[in-house]
Amino acid sequence: MSNNSFFGRKKEAETLETAFNGLLKAYRLEGKFREKSLIHDWPELVGKTIADRTSSVFIRDQKLMVKITSGPVKKELMMNRGNLLKLIEEKYGAGVVIDLVCL
Repeated sequence: MSNNSFFGRKKEAETLETAFNGLLKAYRLEGKFREKSLIHDWPELVGKTIADRTSSVFIRDQKLMVKITSGPVKKELMMNRGNLLKLIEEKYGAGVVIDLVCL
């Protein structure tokens, strides 16, 4: 049998974060994990006012779909779309979402 280091134990200890990121990379789940993190963190990202008026948040085809129940809040969110997309890119990485759609 060959000694393949991928399947064997590692000699040095690594942090839980490093191990978790390695697991995500091995199973090619990094993108999905970042998408789910973004959806989970939506209230923290936009604040209480917008979060209270958001009925659903999901991602489809790299577009962040947000259903807003208030017209003025929806208009405010659309006016600040560029800033929000830049904030998302900084926090979750490029390519997670490319557009914001308010429903």
